[in-house]
Amino acid sequence: MSADENVAVPQPLSGPRWLLPSALLAEFDPDTDRPGRRPRRTGRDWIVDFSAFFLAVGVGLLGADAVSDNPNVSHDFAVLDQWIGALACAAVWLRRRWPLGLAVATIPAGAFSDTAGGACMIALFTLAVHRPFRYVAWVGGISMALVPIYYRLRPDPDLPYVVAVAIFVLLTAALVGWGLLVRAKRHLMLSLRDRARRAETEARLRAEQAQRLAREAIAREMHDVLAHRLTLLSVHAGALEFRPDAPREEVARAAGVIRESAHEALQDLREIIGVLRTGDSDDAGRPQPTLAALDVLVAESREAGMKVTLDSRVTDPGAVPASVGRTAYRIAQEGLTNARKHAPGAEVSVSVTGAPGEGLTLSVRNPPPEGEIPHVPGSGQGLIGLTERATLTGGRLEHGVEGEGGFGLRAWLPWA
Repeated sequence: MSADENVAVPQPLSGPRWLLPSALLAEFDPDTDRPGRRPRRTGRDWIVDFSAFFLAVGVGLLGADAVSDNPNVSHDFAVLDQWIGALACAAVWLRRRWPLGLAVATIPAGAFSDTAGGACMIALFTLAVHRPFRYVAWVGGISMALVPIYYRLRPDPDLPYVVAVAIFVLLTAALVGWGLLVRAKRHLMLSLRDRARRAETEARLRAEQAQRLAREAIAREMHDVLAHRLTLLSVHAGALEFRPDAPREEVARAAGVIRESAHEALQDLREIIGVLRTGDSDDAGRPQPTLAALDVLVAESREAGMKVTLDSRVTDPGAVPASVGRTAYRIAQEGLTNARKHAPGAEVSVSVTGAPGEGLTLSVRNPPPEGEIPHVPGSGQGLIGLTERATLTGGRLEHGVEGEGGFGLRAWLPWA
C-alpha cells in the first residue's frame, strides 16, 4: 500500500452546505477546495456579513447622533467622526479577507470616532474568531488601554467617567469571549471530524491487515497441500519416464497414484479458491486434517515408493486439540515432502509422542541420500511457514542437518 492510500480522504457532506461557514466547509467538503484562492462565501456567510454590516451601520448612526449632540465636540470634528465611521462600516466587508489588518486599522478609527464603534467591535469579534489568541490579546489590550484616554478627552455627557469606561471594557471583553467561544467550537468540530477520519482509516487498515493475514494463511495451506501432492506426481512421472519398460503392474500402480494425486490436488485447489472467493473460514469444505490422519499420510507416501516408518506413541490421537493436531500433520507432511525431494530412496522415520500436560513432540528424520542428487529448486517458504505455525500455537520448531548429512525436523507443540 502506498503512503497516499493511508491518508483518510474527506467524505463529501450529505446535508445542506449553505448552513456552514466557508472556513469549515473547505475543511469538510473537498469539492469546494480551490487551491490558492479563498473559499466562496456560503449562504450563511452572506447572511452573517449583511447582518454585521447593518449592525455596524446602525451603531454608527446612533454614534453619529450622539456625537452631534455632544457639546464637547465641535461641528467640524463631528463631520470628521462621521466620515471615519462611514469608511469603517464599508471596511466591514473586508473582515473575512484581512481580519487582523482590519482590526489593527480600526484601533485609531475607534479612538477618534464614535460612529466607527460598531465597526470596531465587529472587527475585534472577527479577529477572535479567525486568528489565534495572541493577536486578539494585543489588539484587544490596546483597545482597552485607549478607552480611559478616549473618555478623558471626550467625556460622555450622560454617563460618569468610570461607568462609561467600565461599560466599554466589559463590552469589549464580552465580544472577545464570544469570538473565542465560536473559534473553540469550530476547532472542536474539526477535531471531531479528524478523529472520525482517523477511525475510518484505522478500521480500513485493520480490515486490510485481516485480509492479508487470511491470504497468508491460505497461501501456507496451499503450499503445504499442493507441494505434497505435486511431489507425488513428480516422483511417479519421473519413474515412468526413466523406466518405460517397467512391468505392466508397476506402470498401472504409478498411473493410479498420479491420477489420485492429481484429483486430490485439484480438489484442494478448488477448496482454496472457494475460500478466496467467498471469504469463508478455513473450516469450509472438507474437514481439515488432524493428527488422526497421519496414518493416511504415511500410507500415501509408502504407495508413492517411499520407505517410511511411523512410531506413534499417542494413545488417543483424537483427543489432541484440533489446532495442535493440524499443525503436527502439516509438519509431518512438509518433512515427508522435503525428504522425497532432497533424499529420494532414503528411509524416513516419523516419530510422535506426547500426552496431555506434557505436550506433543514430533520428529521427521532422514539419512543422507545415496549418490549424487540433482539440485531441486525451492524457496524455503515451507519451513518458514511451519516455524510460524508452531510459534503461533505456543510451540517451537527446529530443523537442520544431523549426523553425517541427514536432515531432521523436531517440533514441540503444547497439549494442555
